[in-house]
Amino acid sequence: MKLIVKWLLAACALLLVAYLYPGVQIQSYTSALIAAAVIALLNTLVRPLLVVLTLPVTVVTLGLFLFVINALMFWAAASLLDGFHVPGFWAALFGSLIYSVLMLVVDAGLKAMFAR
Repeated sequence: MKLIVKWLLAACALLLVAYLYPGVQIQSYTSALIAAAVIALLNTLVRPLLVVLTLPVTVVTLGLFLFVINALMFWAAASLLDGFHVPGFWAALFGSLIYSVLMLVVDAGLKAMFAR
């Protein structure tokens, strides 16, 4: 149940990112649901490999390179889908930052809600 609620709220967070930042465009709630699933899959499967491969750069930049990896995952999801559009790297960086903050709020809310 928690996974489904998190997926639905992640789609809402993507819609809110598109509303707050014009560099991210989403056509419909269905597109947001699919995009949230693709972002979650990329973050689960590809992101750990990228983090390990870029560990020296991440250490040298004191962890700031992780923002680049997040932006690349966001941009990759947009390039794979039709209803989700991010025009460039900087739009992906700002969009992924907003999305990350919103997902922190979602995770905190779900933790409090399902802790009972």
